[in-house]
Amino acid sequence: MKTPALDIMLRSLRLPSMLAAYRGLAEHAVREDWGYEQYLQALAETETEARSKRRIQRLLKLSNLPEGKTLATTDRKKIHPKVRMRIPALLDGGFARRAENILIFGLPGRGKTHLAAAIGHELVTAQKMPVLFTSAFALVQKLLKAKMELRIDEAFARLDKFEVVIIDDIGYVQQTREEMEFLFTFLAERYERKSLIITSNLVFSEWDQIFKNPMTAAAAIDRLVHHSVILEMIREKSIR
Repeated sequence: MKTPALDIMLRSLRLPSMLAAYRGLAEHAVREDWGYEQYLQALAETETEARSKRRIQRLLKLSNLPEGKTLATTDRKKIHPKVRMRIPALLDGGFARRAENILIFGLPGRGKTHLAAAIGHELVTAQKMPVLFTSAFALVQKLLKAKMELRIDEAFARLDKFEVVIIDDIGYVQQTREEMEFLFTFLAERYERKSLIITSNLVFSEWDQIFKNPMTAAAAIDRLVHHSVILEMIREKSIR
């Protein structure tokens, strides 16, 4: 059976959703007495929606976001009201467009990782922003490997493609001074250009433990806090 010329052209133009839909929509258009413009608009909407879904799927695959940690699965009753009130303003991605950071602090088990991942998931699915989720340990090891392979610039360039990088559990795993210098370099690279979401169970006064050097810790804190939103994951009982 000969392939219609229209099929060939739509494939050539890389319009797979329009190709799959145009016959069925044409029949619907006849039944509903659509004009040419209405039919064309319906075809364009079909392709646009499909492309949007495919882009979100690609971004989710690249994001490394943990499965199941979304706003829908967040127990908001466990989040302090002051934090809960600030969440909606973060979901439109405005902080990322302004190259601001979100810093989430709290003891283990307070939901820091879940909240960070949930915000990242919303940025991908609602705002179509490129987001990367990684533990601090995994990020540093990746940068160390790139350094040994003489590909550190390439590694930074790949990370720069993400509008938001979520670094989970800074300070949870103790690392060497050399390793943390790589993390500091990464933080400095993104300063006032791209956004970070960072979770930590260590307050700023304890960050000497992370960076092994008070001056490096102070410099890292200065860059992160300059344009930032700080969320403290404390239980309501603990502040009464």
